[in-house]
Amino acid sequence: MKKLMTLLMMVLIIGLLAACGADDDTAGDTEEDTDATTGATQVVVEDEESLLSGVSNDGAWIVIFEGDLETSEELVLTGGFENNDEPARKLALYTQDEDRVIIDQFTLTAPSITIENENTRIQGGTFAGDVYVKADGFSIPDGTIDGNVYFASEEYQESADLTGGTVTGTVEVE
Repeated sequence: MKKLMTLLMMVLIIGLLAACGADDDTAGDTEEDTDATTGATQVVVEDEESLLSGVSNDGAWIVIFEGDLETSEELVLTGGFENNDEPARKLALYTQDEDRVIIDQFTLTAPSITIENENTRIQGGTFAGDVYVKADGFSIPDGTIDGNVYFASEEYQESADLTGGTVTGTVEVE
C-alpha cells in the first residue's frame, strides 16, 4: 500500500510539473510582448491603428516597424515607460539580423510627433515630419528627421544627442 501511495504521489507531482511548464501555442501569435511589472515591452506596428496604440500611454517602450507607414495624425509619444529600470521609449524604424546589424530601414511620415517620454530614441530610419521635444534625453542614433526639431526648453536641447543622426531642417528652442 505504501508503494502504491508513493507511486500515486509521483504521478500527481509529474502531472503538476508538466501542466505548469506547458507552452501556450498562441504565445507567438500576438503583436505585443508583455512584462508583468511594466506592461507591454514592445509592439509591432502593422497599420495606423497599431501605430497610434503603440505610441500612446497604453503602448510599449519600444515600437517596432516592419515597413514604411504614413499617417495624417499628429503623434504624441507619451507614457512613463522604462527599459532596464530607466525611463525610455524607442521608435525602431528598422529591422536587424541576429548580430543586431541593421538590414532594412523604414520611413514614418506624419505631420509631427511630440516627445513627452524621457530618453526617447528615433532610431535606424527616417521620421518625415516635425519633432517637438518636451523631455530630457532625446536622441536619433542612426536616424534621420526629415523636418525640423523644436525643443520646448534649452534644458531639453542640451540633454539631447543628435550626433549619429541627421536633421534636414532647423534645430531650435521654441
